[in-house]
Amino acid sequence: MMTPLLDPRRGDIGDDASSTKARSLLAIAGTLLAEVSIPKLTVAFTLLVLVPGVVLGLVPLVASAWIGMLPRTTYDLFVGIWSFLLVLAILAAGWIGGRPALRAGERNFWALNALAVQPLYALCREGLRHLMDFHVSQTAEAARRARLRAAASLAAGVIACGIALLAVAFAWPHTRWIGQAADIVAPHRLVVPALANAVVLMGAYLAGAALAWGLADASMDQAFDLVAFDPPPPGGRQWRIAHLSDLHVVGERYGFRIESGRAGPRGNDRLERAMSRLAEVHAVAPLDLVLVTGDMTDSGRPAEWAEFLDIVARYPLLAKRMLILPGNHDVNVVDKANPARLDLPGSPGKRLRQMRALSAIAEVQGERVRLVDPATGRLGKTLSEALAPHRQEIVAFADAGGLRHAIRLRRVWDAAFPMVLPPEAEDGLGTLLLNSNAETHFSFTNALGLIPVEQARAVAAVIHQFPRACWIVALHHHLVEYPKPAKAFSERIGTALINGTWFVRQFRPLGRRVVAMHGHRHIDWIGGCGDLRIISAPSPVMGAVGDAESHFHVHSFAAGADGLLCLSAAERITIPGAPAAR
Repeated sequence: MMTPLLDPRRGDIGDDASSTKARSLLAIAGTLLAEVSIPKLTVAFTLLVLVPGVVLGLVPLVASAWIGMLPRTTYDLFVGIWSFLLVLAILAAGWIGGRPALRAGERNFWALNALAVQPLYALCREGLRHLMDFHVSQTAEAARRARLRAAASLAAGVIACGIALLAVAFAWPHTRWIGQAADIVAPHRLVVPALANAVVLMGAYLAGAALAWGLADASMDQAFDLVAFDPPPPGGRQWRIAHLSDLHVVGERYGFRIESGRAGPRGNDRLERAMSRLAEVHAVAPLDLVLVTGDMTDSGRPAEWAEFLDIVARYPLLAKRMLILPGNHDVNVVDKANPARLDLPGSPGKRLRQMRALSAIAEVQGERVRLVDPATGRLGKTLSEALAPHRQEIVAFADAGGLRHAIRLRRVWDAAFPMVLPPEAEDGLGTLLLNSNAETHFSFTNALGLIPVEQARAVAAVIHQFPRACWIVALHHHLVEYPKPAKAFSERIGTALINGTWFVRQFRPLGRRVVAMHGHRHIDWIGGCGDLRIISAPSPVMGAVGDAESHFHVHSFAAGADGLLCLSAAERITIPGAPAAR
């Protein structure tokens, strides 16, 4: 057979459409601006910004109108029975309707906070740190670089505070805080004051919070490279954990990945070799856990999940020890070939990707991990038990879609995290699996991360339940920026965990009982921030083409004195390459 003029096994420029390795971020952004759906963008902006802003801004108007009615009706209480009944009706309306209104205001406040407020501060902080890395010599001592990073955090707080105060000054003349009965007749007149109120409320919050965040980030320990490991204590319990991440399984035999395009591997042969190598390691020295910290698939498509589950099923001894968690490519990629594609808030498409991921997670570990009961903060049902009542609805939704199912199933997705593999003994090692993916709607912004407050509270409650245990906290996104320059600013801010430094500070009281493990950046790094050790996994698949080798690590942990978790030097496992493509 003759060699084809265009060998389809090698791909072509169409496989590089969304590749950040083959195209600049500016070029991809240009494509986005040219192809983005303006009607969809308008609807998304309305649902994500205008509606939450109006609801938040209306709360003080509604509350003041209700309170303003009380003095008159209280005075009229002594006039007659009808006034008395009116007072009771107003009080009942305030009790029944006021609480949902306040809850709605609170929800929309935090929605705007996650969408704009925290990202603005993080953008300022990482922008200043990136400039510092660009201008400071790489030979500068680590202590000096840490001081400069701390100073950049404080400066970012001041800058964000200034921007917020300017927004407050601009919006203040348009605000109105006292509601009137006449507003019921013409409620459209409240839109502008409500939005102005929201800007003032969010701006005032950002002005104070940014300074607090800046001071907290400046005063906390800065990230550092780990230069010394712990010697394993004699006679103590030890654990061997293989850490993989960012497998980016594709659904085609010759398929290419979103990020790498033709600059990366094709098909899933490299993952097959990684699993075979892992099985060899396990046969020589048994593993306690195989941890995969997200991006099992390249875009969360059914064929990709099918390939991943089929590969895992061929290694049953490893499958029984495997834990997985969702990465941004598993749930946030709208269209792998078109970064301009946009999911509307509440879109069935996004919920469908989440249900695919949750179904695959349940197949791998559903009988072993437990969820946190939100009422008690204690461990409750297994994942499989928690999903059982929703099984028919999930299947119906996957078969036919539907907005009603999509809205209801959001509670199922949110309630599934964190997942907990409890310690086998009171002083054993437990694993907490988080969902660190932000609620983004563009493929272009799919890589951002955010830890919800509810997840952080659940993590704290579980750790409190096992006061003598040590913990692996596993998530997809990196908690802190590495203490070395990023290749590009887009890499630094476009993949950030927005509230990562805040989450790190939650572990300060736990000392050396916790190790965080993540993926996302495909960077091989072991370091720390204060007493918290942090392990970043390289991708055993991405970035290696043809006969180039890739690798992953097996980490050794041990129970040390005083309940501390000892981290020994990692074992590097090399994955052989393959002959160059024909």
